[in-house]
Amino acid sequence: MPVTVATLLGTASLELTLHTRSAPVDRAVSWVHVSELADPTPFLEGGELLLTTGLALTPGMAAEYVRRLAGAGVVGLGLGTGLTHAQVPPDLPAAADEHGLAVLEVPRQTPFIALSRTVSSALAAEEYAAVTRTSTVQRELTRAAVGPGAPGTVIDRLARHLGGWALLLDAAGTPLEAAPAGARSRAGALAGAVDRLRTARPPAGAALTQPGETVLLQSLGTGSRVRGLLAVGRPEPFSPGDRHVVNAAALLLTLRLEQSRALDSGTAALRAAILRLLLAGQTAAAVPVVEALGERLPAEPVLALAVLGSAEQRAAAVDVAADAASSAREPVLAAEVDDALVVLVSAGGPLVDRLADLPGRVPGAVVGTAPPVPWARLADGVRQARQAAAHGRASGRAVTAFADLAGQGLTALLDPAATGAFAEAALAPLVTADRAGPGDLVESLRVWLAAHGQWEPAAARLGVHRHTLRKRIRRAEELLGRDLDSPGVRAELWVALNATGD
Repeated sequence: MPVTVATLLGTASLELTLHTRSAPVDRAVSWVHVSELADPTPFLEGGELLLTTGLALTPGMAAEYVRRLAGAGVVGLGLGTGLTHAQVPPDLPAAADEHGLAVLEVPRQTPFIALSRTVSSALAAEEYAAVTRTSTVQRELTRAAVGPGAPGTVIDRLARHLGGWALLLDAAGTPLEAAPAGARSRAGALAGAVDRLRTARPPAGAALTQPGETVLLQSLGTGSRVRGLLAVGRPEPFSPGDRHVVNAAALLLTLRLEQSRALDSGTAALRAAILRLLLAGQTAAAVPVVEALGERLPAEPVLALAVLGSAEQRAAAVDVAADAASSAREPVLAAEVDDALVVLVSAGGPLVDRLADLPGRVPGAVVGTAPPVPWARLADGVRQARQAAAHGRASGRAVTAFADLAGQGLTALLDPAATGAFAEAALAPLVTADRAGPGDLVESLRVWLAAHGQWEPAAARLGVHRHTLRKRIRRAEELLGRDLDSPGVRAELWVALNATGD
């Protein structure tokens, strides 16, 4: 139990007398400080019992003195009598009651050091008791972690010790264990914080404080991947000892989750093999393997999504897809192939809409989608989804559909740096000639190509005679060393002219 003003009043050897009527005496005392300054608040942190003989307490200043102390968080004022003051000034308790500050009379025969020793001993005993309690709980959690029923037993004992609730979530934020059972309903409110922690290297934590409740959230895992999250909450703030207990529980749960890493790696390899069978058109051979995993393939037609990003982002996308599939009660197949994550869902099911927010839940990931296809054409669907994702990554778009590529033009599909270098090299002879001469070759070529090689419309647009335009195009052909009657050459030059805008 913390030491309070009431604790000191109940210590008979101190012979203290309480002079206030309504000021609370159950507030915890953090330390004892002695000061004769008129304003000792710059040297206080809050929670102290301030002792003084009242040298600075001149008539008429009690109200201001008490106001400053109360504002600094002082929980009690001990006035030593028999020296500066024969008794407690009558205006001091009245002002203290108004500000909620307990006033104690410390008789001359009680040295201030006696109060300091009493508080110090009580604080040391409290700290030792807290360390002992923490150590005991940590041993209980360790036994629970290695025994049957873990990690559910760990979550249950953690909640009972904290006097609140505890929740173990997978990396996608889906509840795995909860104590009490009703704590599962809190997962939805934690979704935003879970998404933020998923992108940070574990272990990482967050404290969510709101009126009437404090929640601690901590990611579980080693290396770069978050494998789960621990959330605990209760009405009152967490003491340092309780925070140590939460950290210990997080470590034990991390060890339990890491034990399944080899199994996860094997399952991922098996899913990749299933996807390769499906891409090869061996659907009949893949079905029994999927069923052996206790799962089933999505119904035709199938929608393919390709997710590009770092290994951590792709792993997080797997968790998000699994979470969405669990909520929709719909099958999904997610597997890695060639540094991309392929997610297969039924085009007619609700899971498509649930996956629409995948980039929002996995910042930095890029998603490409393809039109629905039957299993026999899965390879086409996956190829188109990857092409859409690659284009989205190049253009800075989080989600790109394969159908969007056709409406953006050929140049939108080209790498800007590579296209710019090609254009600079291809048009260099014309640019050089324009700088040394009239400067009309590049523009004449652009207008002529835009007119599909028709002399009259192009010449009219340029405001020159068609024979003049013929001479310019012939000169451009000589400088480029290319046959401008070739459709391929015209296409290349048109791309170059549009890439540079020269």
